[in-house]
Amino acid sequence: MRIIYLLPLCFILSRASLPAKNPPATAASKYPPAPAPGKALPAKNPPAAAPSKCPPAPTYHLVWSDEFNHDGPPDPANWTFEHGFIRNHEQQWYQPGNARCKHGLLIIEARKEDKPNPDYQPGSTDWRKNRPSIDYTSACLETRGLHSWKTGRFEMRGRIDIDPGCWPAWWTLGIDKPWPANGEIDIMEYYRGKLLANIACLGANHKARWYSLKKPVDKKWASKFHVWRMDWDQDSIHLYVDDALMNSTPLSALVNPDGSQPFAQPHYMLLNLAIGGDNGGDPRQTTFPRRFEVDYVRVYQAN
Repeated sequence: MRIIYLLPLCFILSRASLPAKNPPATAASKYPPAPAPGKALPAKNPPAAAPSKCPPAPTYHLVWSDEFNHDGPPDPANWTFEHGFIRNHEQQWYQPGNARCKHGLLIIEARKEDKPNPDYQPGSTDWRKNRPSIDYTSACLETRGLHSWKTGRFEMRGRIDIDPGCWPAWWTLGIDKPWPANGEIDIMEYYRGKLLANIACLGANHKARWYSLKKPVDKKWASKFHVWRMDWDQDSIHLYVDDALMNSTPLSALVNPDGSQPFAQPHYMLLNLAIGGDNGGDPRQTTFPRRFEVDYVRVYQAN
């Protein structure tokens, strides 16, 4: 059983509207551009009816972002790539060529392919090596080895594909210890009709202990861009979509059996579009290519 911790909000954060990255002048007051690194981003004030019950809302300053404004491959100063078959018995072969920036968006594209598996070994018990062919390709970008952060506000505006077999995610992993002892935060994950917000650490029997919430979404919802956000401080992790709280978990619950704390260390982030595998569903009736589009990713830290 997965346990969900839902804590009361002490303040209301971020904007409610979802205009494009460069809105017309009439929308400027609703959607200010990303501040330059070091410039403070004030959080909204708590409701006037209950200011005495909450500590002052923090202010944030931008410490890192990628706006994907230059056409071509993703910026190598920000991203590296996974290669091959990686996890969860997924059907896609990850390769850099399935990710590109165009018209201000990062586009991660999953494609139907028919290519030989260069790692194929007949009779191997490793699922990565006993597949003779590659049926799908996609991309997984990560900031590992380049950028990592401990606490702060993380924000991504994107549009996900929810056709059968699609498994998009924006998530983080701790830089130290093997999974799941390093900690995992799924700020955005989707599969089989459900949007998920998950947090995991090491539990009993060397398995992950999950704190998770799911929300059904449909094609109309998925046709639009949405904003996902994580607010992570010294006490808890809060995960949102379009300013609606999905998951709130205290760090006191996220301790490994040996007492180590996977969220007392920096995490790096990943963006990917997986196909099939343990959770993604059957992609055989889906027409390809499919896309995960990202308008921006921003990281803020409290002053």
